[in-house]
Formats: sequence, structure tokens, C-alpha cells
Amino acid sequence: MINTVNMAIQVIPFTKEKNVYEIVDQAINVIKESGVTFRVCPFETVMEGQYDILISLLKKIQDACFKYGAYELITNIKIQARKDGNVTIEEKMYKYD
Repeated sequence: MINTVNMAIQVIPFTKEKNVYEIVDQAINVIKESGVTFRVCPFETVMEGQYDILISLLKKIQDACFKYGAYELITNIKIQARKDGNVTIEEKMYKYD
């Protein structure tokens, strides 16, 4: 799939040593460093990019959470894709910004 898609990701880390938000911050840092367009929301982060890139990024996010102290992780994802076009964050959010 070469069109731009949106992927919403929510990571719920289980940890005994760290504050959960510190681990979530590490996940967000991985997204920031990737260069993809994204928006952090209270319950999830929405990313925009090509499907394969975002799926690959998902693994890096999970690895970072484990490296930073999560011993278990629930990851919820939602993907919006179009057969013949791109999906953008802007098209959904422009009227609220």
C-alpha cells in the first residue's frame, strides 16, 4: 500500500519500576525521531505515513517501551486507509485547530 494512511496507537505499559507516563514518553520520542507527521492526543497518538513505514515504526515503539522498563505491553492500533487516495490528519482536524 503506497497511499498515506493514518494509524492511531495507544500503548499501555506494565511496569514495576517506572512511571507509566515515562514509558509512553519514550514511545512518543520514537515517533518524533522517525519524522512522520503525528499528533499526540490524551488517549492515543495518531501518525500519518505509508502503511509499511508505520508498521515498522510500531515495532520500534514496542521495543523502546520494553527497553525502558515495561515488562508487558498492550498496544491498541487503528488504521484508516483509502483504496484510491491518501488519508491525512489535517482533513479530519482542520476545523478544530
